[in-house]
Amino acid sequence: MENLDQVYMWIVQNGIKLIGAIVVLIVGFWVVKVFVRQLVKLMKKRNVDAGLVSFSKSLLSILLKIMIVISVMGMVGVEMTSFIAVLGAAGLAVGLAFQGTLSNFAGGVIILLFKPFKVGEFIDGQGHAGTVKEIQIFNTVLTTPDNKVVFIPNGGLATGSLINYSRQETRRVDWKIGVAYGADYKKVREIILDIINADSRVMHDPEVFIGLGEMADSSVNIVVRAWTKTPDYWGLHFDVNERVYETFNKEGIEIPFPQMDVHIKQ
Repeated sequence: MENLDQVYMWIVQNGIKLIGAIVVLIVGFWVVKVFVRQLVKLMKKRNVDAGLVSFSKSLLSILLKIMIVISVMGMVGVEMTSFIAVLGAAGLAVGLAFQGTLSNFAGGVIILLFKPFKVGEFIDGQGHAGTVKEIQIFNTVLTTPDNKVVFIPNGGLATGSLINYSRQETRRVDWKIGVAYGADYKKVREIILDIINADSRVMHDPEVFIGLGEMADSSVNIVVRAWTKTPDYWGLHFDVNERVYETFNKEGIEIPFPQMDVHIKQ
């Protein structure tokens, strides 16, 4: 009962402070939300890099909320000097325990400084490929071609190997087209070249390359290389495959498949 009386007395003596602290906490969090939202709008209006916008949004929101919580604790009578000392010791322990998290934070800073990729670009890193949707404090968010959302730690992206498919304006499209042994190579080459040249997406500088790549077990493989603008890469790749298949069928050019001859001895 004595403990309850002490609690009751504390509430009576500090009730106004407690209510004020709760109000400050609620209003402060609301102000932070509005401030960050307006800052994001301003940054977007001034065409600031989208990755920097998302990173700044997360960082500012966390830092400002921590400052409000510390201020509220001071309002209700928590001794801030000792609290800060305890917080510093705890911070050291937490820092040692969360080295990976800190490396991800540093990785996010490195990504924003050196820009190996930006929001909207298609990348392949840490075993995942997709379009960069957001660069957060600790993670980068990708959207895969089949619309999955992948969260990748920034530390690995900043220090590991990464492929950026969108950075260059042009890309080379490669095909390997197999025809049967005995097919007229010159005729096949002319047909493929006509199909490639008929597509307006194909660039002619550098020139289209067509060569006999290898004589494999079941087919003669022809290598085709053409350059196009990066957004047209997959459209050109699939369309040429379709036209080659249709034209070869019309011209009677056999497209082989792996097969095995079995000889039975009596």
